[in-house]
Amino acid sequence: MYRISISLMGALLSMSLITAATGASISKAAPLTRTERCTKLSHQVDQALETHAAATQVTAAKALQRKGKRYCAKKKEAEGIRMLANALKLLGVTPIDPD
Repeated sequence: MYRISISLMGALLSMSLITAATGASISKAAPLTRTERCTKLSHQVDQALETHAAATQVTAAKALQRKGKRYCAKKKEAEGIRMLANALKLLGVTPIDPD
């Protein structure tokens, strides 16, 4: 009886360790780079411009989008992300959160 319970405990421990290891590796996703974030926000602005075409701030949002794309292209991603996020806010859309 004692041998069976030790074997059973060992098997259960092994299974729980395997499950924990796979769960930990799946849950950790690589964070977005600033360049990827620029691209995603730019696409989100494009979609928002299509769906919110009647918004009063469309012209200002397009100008901010152009500035944001220029900053992203010049490797000034932080400024570009800020411009793109502000363009979305003008349209009344919440910017995507990468986390």
